[in-house]
Amino acid sequence: MSLRTELGKVRGLGAAKAGTHHWWLQRATAIALIPLAVWLIASLVSHVAGGHAVVTAWIGNPLVAVLLLLFVVAMFYHARLGLQVVIEDYVHDHGMKLAALLAVNFLAIAGGVAGVFAILKIAFGA
Repeated sequence: MSLRTELGKVRGLGAAKAGTHHWWLQRATAIALIPLAVWLIASLVSHVAGGHAVVTAWIGNPLVAVLLLLFVVAMFYHARLGLQVVIEDYVHDHGMKLAALLAVNFLAIAGGVAGVFAILKIAFGA
């Protein structure tokens, strides 16, 4: 005996209807961030002694700028997804939950836009 509706059985979805999509996005961004983070850390360590001018010239390389953009976008999106799950699971007051989710979304978008803007500004030498 199942507690699922007939429509739910046919669609194969759970109660939330979109939980697996969110779960897959979280895992995909985590997997994308692994090589990007390793690359970024290794690159920054190799440029430690170079100073500001060397790092600025390094970011001006188109391949480096694209990889940095991918890192920033994936990092903020991954953080937003993870914080959303934590808020939905542990904040029980509906007003507080809505406020926290709005704050997380705003900060993720603002941080991502600021990071993309900074990388593009350095890459294009403005």
